[in-house]
This record gives sequence, structure tokens and C-alpha cells, in this order.
Amino acid sequence: MKRYDSYKDSGIDCLGKIPKHWEMKKLNWCFDLIGSGTTPKADDEEYYNNGKFNWLLTGDLNDGEIWETSKKITPKALNDYSTLKEYPENSLVIAMYGATIGKLGLLKLPTTVNQACCVLAKPIHFHNLFAFYLLLAARKEIINMSYGGGQPNISQEIIKSFRVPTPPLTEQAAIASFLDRKTIEIDQLIVDKKRLIELYEEEKTAIINQAVTKSIDPNVKLKDSGIEWLGEIPEHWKVKRFDFLFSFSRGLAITKENLTKEGIPCVNYGEIHSKYGFEVNPNKDILMCVNKDYLISSKKSLLKRGDFVFADTSEDIKGSGNFTYLNSDIPTFAGYHTIIANPISKFIHRFVAYFFESLSFRNQIRCKVTGTKVYSITQSILKSSFVILPPFSEQEIITQYIEAECSCIDAKIEKTKKLIDLLTEYRTTLISEVVTGKIEVI
Repeated sequence: MKRYDSYKDSGIDCLGKIPKHWEMKKLNWCFDLIGSGTTPKADDEEYYNNGKFNWLLTGDLNDGEIWETSKKITPKALNDYSTLKEYPENSLVIAMYGATIGKLGLLKLPTTVNQACCVLAKPIHFHNLFAFYLLLAARKEIINMSYGGGQPNISQEIIKSFRVPTPPLTEQAAIASFLDRKTIEIDQLIVDKKRLIELYEEEKTAIINQAVTKSIDPNVKLKDSGIEWLGEIPEHWKVKRFDFLFSFSRGLAITKENLTKEGIPCVNYGEIHSKYGFEVNPNKDILMCVNKDYLISSKKSLLKRGDFVFADTSEDIKGSGNFTYLNSDIPTFAGYHTIIANPISKFIHRFVAYFFESLSFRNQIRCKVTGTKVYSITQSILKSSFVILPPFSEQEIITQYIEAECSCIDAKIEKTKKLIDLLTEYRTTLISEVVTGKIEVI
């Protein structure tokens, strides 16, 4: 891509030079209306029940077009709160503080906002889509102007005084159109790569399901398992009730407040769901800890190598049955909201872990869990489920096979994730280079 014919100093160090015919303007020169909103009294149903007016929260911002809001308010709220106003379609919204600071949205519907949103409306010789890309590129600089400790803030005044490069209006429209086309192309490539990762994950699941329920020998003789949902299994394999293979105990009766940075490592249900599902190893996994006093008072919650830990609740049915097993000799506690399954029979722990990953096991759990918003997994549910076990030597062979096959797929997944990172970085760089005039696209 080519550069402009001539440049001049922008007057801003981090921006450098801009095309000679561009201007630098404060944002309050570019918009006729810059404002915010408020939150009507939360426990007053008259402000929310059967609301008709869109009310935007920073959580609704998605760095893209906003076609709906998660909340609505009533005409009474709009009447009682003078700081609430309905901003027009095509206004820009930026989050001013909290975890979403700097997050953007381009309104595709009229809406009111809460006090954490700053709205830039009614542009003055300023193309709204160009402004959106410009603020997207300038996010880091805007956040660097924030103040406050644990929760950084940017104010309306900071946003109003923020200076931006401004080409002629026709050029703004052409730049916005170019970036629309290019970002759509890049975004589609990213979607395709993410779908490819999903297919790789499905392939892994299929490999595991086949290996732990039907063997890796295509010529193996099968028999009826005697269990309707399971169907046929290799004739020399056995079906065991879960409670014939494990005894049970509970994790520590603690809360997050009991966790510390030093002490005895502790794995809780949140880490099982989000970080260390399947296996946990304190040698390489970062875990919070609990006081050493629990070694005396709560020995039954202390894990040893090969012990399994199940999360006893899940926010969705898919997560029901999520588990980890301790693949380490480091003393580790099971924490809150967990069920411990201690092996009382000899088997390859990693083979059984792969079986617990399979649909044959998960479907047993999913059809029994109770709940609506939160699904509960009980000892009773686990005890009444079944585990399929081949002979010990075959468990080891199957485990090695799964490891080898999944390792190859994991390498493909990692390569695809890196491509996604590169595409995302290219998208960010392209927007920045174009809206600051480093490259010419018209």
C-alpha cells in the first residue's frame, strides 16, 4: 500500500506525522452532542417493568454495531431522571470505566445509556463510521489517560479534549468504506479458523469416544453390554459401577476468602470448569492455596496422585461432569463445591480420565442432573453411573494411542490459534495505519 505524498507533524508524539492536508481536532469540535446517562433506582419496578426505551450498559458494547440492548426502561424513568436522554441512531458509545473501559459501540437504534457510557452524537463534518475506527485505533492512548487506582476511569472531559487526525469528509467516508470491506474479510477468516478449531476438537472427541468404548482394534469381537445406552462393547471388557471403583469425600468447606497465595495448593470448582479440567499438576499449574492447618483438620479433603475431583455444580448442562485428576505427588486440597473420588481399585488413572471425557460417561451424568440455571452433580449421580474397563495392559495401550493422536491434533489447534492471533493483530494494525494516514487507501 502507498503513502501520501507529503506529511506534517501532528503535534502528538505517539501519533507522529499525518498527511499534510489533514487537520487535528478535539473530539468536542467534531460532535454537537457529547453526554452520558444514569441508572434509575434499581429496586423501583416502575422504572423497568415493561420498559419501552432502550437502555445501554457497558456490557452491551461489542466493538461493533449495537442492534439491541440487554435492558429497557419505562417512560417514567425518562421523565424522573433529567440526565437520561435518548441518543439517536449512529451515535458512538465508549465505556468510561471498569473492566470494559475503552470498549466501543456504534448505535443502530435510538437508546439511553447508564453513567458509565459516554455518547458522541450528531457529528459535525465527521463521518460516524470513520470516527468509530479512529477511536478503536486510539483505545490504548485513551485508556492511558485514565485515572484512579483499582478501577481506572476516563471522564467526558478527557474524551472531549482528545485530539484526533481529521481528513476531509469525503476521504473519511472512503476510508471507512475501505476498512469495512477489509475488516469483514479478516473477520470471516477468523471465523473460519475458529470453526476449524471446533472441528479439530470434535475429531479429538470422536477419537476418545471410539477408543474408550469400542477399542482401537477394528477387528475386536463385540458383545451386548447389557446397558441400553451403551450398546455393544468388546467382549473381553467389563462394565463396572462407579462406586465399585471409588470411595467418596468432599472438598474443603471454604470460600474464596480462605484462599491465599502461599500454603497448600487447592483446586476449586471454578478452576475445574475454566482452567484445569481433565488433569491438574501444581508443578506447572498456578493454584491458589490454603493454610497448612487444614492438613490436620481436613485430611479427607487432601488429594493424592490419581484422585479425581468433580465440580458439584455447573452453569450449563454441557459442564455437568467436569472433573480433574491430580497428576502429581504434591499434596493438594480439593476446594469448595467439589466431590472427591478416591480410587479403590487398580486401573490406569489416565485411561479412566479419558473415559470421563467421553460422551458415554457425560451423557449418563447429563440425563440425571437437576436444576435450571445451575445444575447440581451429586455423589448419588456419580455412584450410579457406569465405567467401562478393558484389561489393565490394554488400558495402557489405548491411553498411549489417544495421547499420540490428540497430540497431533493439539499441534494443529495451536497453529490455528497462532494464525488467529496474527489475523487479529493485522486487523488492529491495518485500522491504525489507515485512520492515522500512515498508508493511503483512496
